[in-house]
Amino acid sequence: MAQQGVERVGVDKHNYARTGRMALYGGAVFGPAATTWFKFLQEKIKFQNPNLTIAARVLTDQCVFASTNMFVFLSSMAIMEGSSPKEKLESTYTTALKKNWMVWPAVQAVNFKFVPLEHRVLVVNIVSLATDSILAIDEAGVASRLSSIIVRHNSGSQAEMVARGLIT
Repeated sequence: MAQQGVERVGVDKHNYARTGRMALYGGAVFGPAATTWFKFLQEKIKFQNPNLTIAARVLTDQCVFASTNMFVFLSSMAIMEGSSPKEKLESTYTTALKKNWMVWPAVQAVNFKFVPLEHRVLVVNIVSLATDSILAIDEAGVASRLSSIIVRHNSGSQAEMVARGLIT
């Protein structure tokens, strides 16, 4: 979707290998892992105070699953692309994890509080589609053009947009 909807590469220049890598990772690794993980959190992390339960689940999710999933995702993509997982991790892991932490704790707090267990992976997939599209915009070199449009049509300054993690 990002290639067509965001990058607008057209069918003739579509990177089917990239699509295949993402589908393979999502279907064979992330989907089953996230489903099992959310069930684990639901069953094992429970406190008398519901808000403490949610906070503990978010903290555990972000410290354990998010960091591990980021490591596995970046390594897997590097291997499937034929590049060095070590170099990929050294060049992108810390930045990607920090960006992850700008979005996902809030998403997961809402997810754990309001969404039934059987729909949580769906919520993550929908939000991932949006965040992946933003990353595709950034990778496609469209971010600087988009940021100027956002700043022009938003009451906030560019510095505020950077501070909120919307642009870099």
